[in-house]
Amino acid sequence: MTDTLPRHASGPHAANPEYLVRQSRDWRELERWLADDRPFAAYALGHLEWGLFEWSSFWVAEGPQGTAIVMHAGALGATTVTIGAPEGVGAITSLHPGTRHSYLSTASPEHMPYLRDAYHVRDTLSMTRMSVTAAHFAGVNGEVRRLRGRDAYKINALYASEGGPSHYTNETIERAVYYGMFDGEQLVSVAGTHIVAPNQGIAIVGNVFTDAAYRGLGLATRVTSAVTHELLERGCAEVALTVDPGNTPALAAYTRLGYQPGSPVVEARLERRDMFGIGPALRRRRARSRGAAYGPEIEAVDVGGHAAGGLGEDRE
Repeated sequence: MTDTLPRHASGPHAANPEYLVRQSRDWRELERWLADDRPFAAYALGHLEWGLFEWSSFWVAEGPQGTAIVMHAGALGATTVTIGAPEGVGAITSLHPGTRHSYLSTASPEHMPYLRDAYHVRDTLSMTRMSVTAAHFAGVNGEVRRLRGRDAYKINALYASEGGPSHYTNETIERAVYYGMFDGEQLVSVAGTHIVAPNQGIAIVGNVFTDAAYRGLGLATRVTSAVTHELLERGCAEVALTVDPGNTPALAAYTRLGYQPGSPVVEARLERRDMFGIGPALRRRRARSRGAAYGPEIEAVDVGGHAAGGLGEDRE
């Protein structure tokens, strides 16, 4: 699924050009909406887990082109996820753009013109979501070690070895699933998780990194295998990750482990165009007035053209 969620042929929106927007705190309803492509929706599904859900806001838009969901979350840093009908995504973000700055962890390419209406979009990455189940997993052996909170300083040192900052805490590593490979006392390759959601049966592998001097030896495959194995053993029905489709060695490594390519995913840094939120506030007022005819807490948004442009960066 890259562009729509299941469509509704009935209801007041079926015969008019409006999107009806509402907030949902019903995780069972959200779970149903997100079930169409679980690997693509993995970040949103993960935020249905207690400990993340209470820090998340989910907005649903239903209209003539289908249904959309937008999630704004803060437990793991300001994060945005967009799923479903592009016009529905545009309807939601025109009213509820979230915090001033956030990281777009999941969007379809088709969403980007609509997101550019609400945000300055920078550092865009065109990625591929991959996933594996226990039935297809083909693990590889290696002398890996389960990493704990006390290893955070070694993990940070490895991630910072190419100049970038790394500030993982002991608590963050302890809550997640991390495996590493060592040369003596030196950590030289690591893989971890972004989200582990056992109640949703899904997890996301990430932060795979190998010291430059040790690349090409298959170490990343081994640590990724160890993380994936533990997640599947914990009962996760699916394990997902995101990869640059131009990264041939990574694609080969993940394919060897049984990961299958899925939907294209766009990641980016977002900054709200209306920094003071005046425009969205006025639009919400109008949308609530129009939505009153459909029920309480409903906002009605005209789907009339509001998108232009593509995946390109904002240069201003």
